[in-house]
Amino acid sequence: MLSKAKAIIDRVLSWMVIVVMAVLVVDVLWQVFTRFILRDPSSYTEELARYLMIWVGLLGASYAAGKRMHLAVDLLPTKLTGRPKHYLGLVIEGFTLIFALLVLVVGGVRLVWVMLYLGQTSPALQIPMGYVYLVVPVSGLLIAFYAVFFIDEQRQALRDAKRS
Repeated sequence: MLSKAKAIIDRVLSWMVIVVMAVLVVDVLWQVFTRFILRDPSSYTEELARYLMIWVGLLGASYAAGKRMHLAVDLLPTKLTGRPKHYLGLVIEGFTLIFALLVLVVGGVRLVWVMLYLGQTSPALQIPMGYVYLVVPVSGLLIAFYAVFFIDEQRQALRDAKRS
């Protein structure tokens, strides 16, 4: 069941990153066009590019975590085999889960709530800043899901290693 959910989340997340990145490219191209060709720079493109970069960065980090493509120090995991390797994997994914839940989800929800409560809006686009930062807890939930998936994977591998 988790692997089906992971496959769906992977597909949706990859398309979200692609769409946000495409919008970012179009936005920057429009900014360059209006600034250097029309000599009348667009007032919102720089701000929109900044916010889209936040979204593509955090959604991309979530996608990388789900594909295990994120940066890691793999000196110890490559030296270990069998059960010790799976135990280390459980510890690493456990820390990832704790970080995602405490820092990204809890901290992100607090950040979004404060921004919406204060009514802070962006200068050029006039959108509530809470919406800009909404990607932080969303990314945290995605990374937490992937950590739970990989913890389950490590537990199954440990069970299989005990049988052999």
